[in-house]
Amino acid sequence: MTMDDESPVLSMAMPVAIAPVLEKLEYRDKIAAQSLKEAFRRVENSHPGFCYRFVNGLLNRANVNIDTNETFLRLEGTTNNTDFHIRTDDGDVKELGMRAASLKKILSRIPDEINERAVFLETIKEIASAIKKLLDSVNKISPYMPTPESKRQLDYRKKEFVRYSKRFSTTLKDYFREGPKLRGDVFLSANFLIRQTNLILQTVKDAFE
Repeated sequence: MTMDDESPVLSMAMPVAIAPVLEKLEYRDKIAAQSLKEAFRRVENSHPGFCYRFVNGLLNRANVNIDTNETFLRLEGTTNNTDFHIRTDDGDVKELGMRAASLKKILSRIPDEINERAVFLETIKEIASAIKKLLDSVNKISPYMPTPESKRQLDYRKKEFVRYSKRFSTTLKDYFREGPKLRGDVFLSANFLIRQTNLILQTVKDAFE
């Protein structure tokens, strides 16, 4: 199993569960909130999955049992986390950020819409369109990446994004054939696609900031 094949919720805990709480804390104590956020980020970078285990430990201690794939997917639609925001005046890079945010918001609606077939089919069309627009933005930016290495990294991320997009499509076909028992697979596949979107954003952010 490669790093990209690990459960996506391991990398989603920081941006969708912990960071939004700390950003709200900034209104009360900005310095403390930023220090905590940086501490969590450092530990997460050194020990990937730490934030997920931290959140999961709190839930277990409170005897709260949730489906983390479904919950984190829903949370993606409620957060405005700045971790993947790219500070730049470049119009194409800004467009990439907006299109990535749009795709993630649409994917986050899946848990609420999956049981309404007609509505869900329309959402799938929206997802397909958002995926195409995101790839168009990546193709625009790729030739202008600052270094050959950063271009190679972005091209690799694009390739992985396409791979997980195809996996998502296959999962949807299986769901419509097999029924509700594969709901969890759809949520997981959507989270994988969000993870790949975030990796594209991180690659561009690292190159342009």
